[in-house]
Amino acid sequence: MTEHTAPPTTVPAPKRALRSRSGLARAQRIVVKVGSSSLTSVAGGISDEALTGLADVLAVRRAAGTEIILVSSGAISAGLAPLGLTKRPTQLSSQQAAASVGQGLLMARYTEAFGRHGVTVSQVLLTVEDLMRRTTHANANRAMERLLNFGVVPIVNENDTVASHEIRFGDNDRLAALVAHLVKADALILLSDVDALYDGPPAEGAVRIPQVTGMQDLEDVRIGKVGGAGVGTGGMATKVEAATIAAQSGIPALVTSTANAAAALAGEDVGTWFTGRGRRQPVRLLWLAHVARIQGTLVVDDGAAKAVADRRRSLLAAGISSVAGHFEPGDPVAIADPAGNVIAHGLTNYGSDELPQMLGRSTRELSRELGRSYERAVVHVNDLVILQDHKSGASESAASLSGASARQGSSVASTETANTLGG
Repeated sequence: MTEHTAPPTTVPAPKRALRSRSGLARAQRIVVKVGSSSLTSVAGGISDEALTGLADVLAVRRAAGTEIILVSSGAISAGLAPLGLTKRPTQLSSQQAAASVGQGLLMARYTEAFGRHGVTVSQVLLTVEDLMRRTTHANANRAMERLLNFGVVPIVNENDTVASHEIRFGDNDRLAALVAHLVKADALILLSDVDALYDGPPAEGAVRIPQVTGMQDLEDVRIGKVGGAGVGTGGMATKVEAATIAAQSGIPALVTSTANAAAALAGEDVGTWFTGRGRRQPVRLLWLAHVARIQGTLVVDDGAAKAVADRRRSLLAAGISSVAGHFEPGDPVAIADPAGNVIAHGLTNYGSDELPQMLGRSTRELSRELGRSYERAVVHVNDLVILQDHKSGASESAASLSGASARQGSSVASTETANTLGG
């Protein structure tokens, strides 16, 4: 088998974010996500017509020089019929078995459909841990970049065969948003069986929302759930969430139907466009804000809440009032103010069995009595995402990410006085 080299028309992705959907016509790197409802059904398995139609559209765009990464659901759905199942199972082990059978069938169809256009595809199966750990994240990035350099269309799916409930993305819409950040895509296109986001049920005469510039545009919108095919896990709600994850970190997103794929890639006025805003953020923080399974809650006093939410500081034990849940060091936890409002998510440096003896105590005191290992912040500023502005008390739908690059010189904080800030 000969190596497939990238077409000479391929050029690096533009440095400026796309400002409108018309820019999709010139985008050089696009992540496209397609849902199970667009490719499969419980009764018929994989729809060759639907899959081939999508492959035809993407292959044409790939031949024109655009790098395409396809995030494809459908493995579990494709495996139902061969296993004699009549509906998507709820038991994790049965889902894993269906995915194991269906993933091979799905890739065989994609290989054939893209192969008709002389396009090579590859299988990339990811778990949350692949994107969260520094080494595996770097490996995933290098692998994707090399595949794109060879002119390959990577076909990405969650590794459902081995992923447990605790380490799952939850649905491929969120996975697609994180992959878009992993590969520094120009845009994210989310395809399903619904042509756009509407301000209510389309059957009731609702109006298409052509563009979303901020969460205020969605305040009065009734968002639907899982589609009628009954084989997916997301629905419009997760597509809006995924589009928001991408858009609020600088990558514009378009939500539309699979039937509109060609029109969307051509920059035509279809679907709902989520304007990119803000700066691109580390994938790990996006996961922490939107995907991570929170294992416990740290309730903090007013001083610590203001330090974390308003001044983007680390959380020390002195500012924590109580602890709920069971968690280990490194687990994601919620940080709540005295009223119980969750203001942030973070990765804790201590387990739930260690923290009770530390509450309300200064770093200096903890170091003196328990050892120097207790000089660390409970949650370091680099491992925090802010979900709520404590001053206004208004909860936002997507997190304001507080990466270290945006806070040079930040120090740790709680209700401790300035001369005891440390660790």
